[in-house]
Amino acid sequence: MNINQLDTLIALSKMKSFRKAGDYLNLTQPAVSAQIKSLEDEFHTVLIDRNQPITLTDNGNLFIEHAIKILNIVDELKQKLSDMNETPQGHIKLGTTTSIAMQVLPRVLSYFQNQFPLIKTSIHSMPSSQVVSSVESGFIDIGITYLFEKKPTLETSVLYYDTFELVVSPEHPLANKRHTPAESLKDLPFIMISPGSAGRRFMDQIFKKLNITPQIVMELTSSEEVKRMVEINLGAAIISKSSISNELKLGTLKMIQVDELEAVSHPVGVIYKSDRYLSTALQQFLDDLKGMSESQFLGSE
Repeated sequence: MNINQLDTLIALSKMKSFRKAGDYLNLTQPAVSAQIKSLEDEFHTVLIDRNQPITLTDNGNLFIEHAIKILNIVDELKQKLSDMNETPQGHIKLGTTTSIAMQVLPRVLSYFQNQFPLIKTSIHSMPSSQVVSSVESGFIDIGITYLFEKKPTLETSVLYYDTFELVVSPEHPLANKRHTPAESLKDLPFIMISPGSAGRRFMDQIFKKLNITPQIVMELTSSEEVKRMVEINLGAAIISKSSISNELKLGTLKMIQVDELEAVSHPVGVIYKSDRYLSTALQQFLDDLKGMSESQFLGSE
């Protein structure tokens, strides 16, 4: 067994095609097949169900779990060896929500990559509910997300605080108002993000506290989709203030003050495994994140 065979198996499990896996790895299709067959022969088992689309067998799923652990150990060894020259370099896998990735990370990463060009950063966008589990599993090195609760296996640090605000289209009847009482929310058709997300969790808590059953006319998978529907006046929404700065500046959304919403702030922070090895690249990135002021994340809007 060699490391390349493990990479090939993982690529094949994701691509579900020998040809696509070969294209991804710059290998011929016969070379991919030969590497998988070699693994199966060495371990006396069948790892791949070769019917279309290609899937892993039960043994293949077990093998993949250990293959990922082995590759993580190899990556850690490479990083430790690289760190011996004391130059921050390496690869950081960062996971966060689409909204944070679009609104917050550009100004953070542009600064960081200018300072440390030898450090490569990969961004994985995912629902907030998956960020913590992806950090715990080792799929990503660092997560930036809303901080719900402390976990003994994770280190957390607050970066900034966000609020959730009522937004409407400029054509909405409320658009000319600066403020509306909380009880008026019960009369509004709402566009909401899907259950399970941080935003939806906060909204459900707010409505429960206000004893309001919202009129939900649409549920969407991301805050970006929600904003687009609100812009064309299909409903109102309660959404992260940090995600609407561009729309407020352009005038495509109007924010209406609701005292009960603005009274509650929600911490957004960085999370990583407490027992993991911190490479010089990872330590530098964490130090820089923790050293930034709140205004650097939220901008000047």
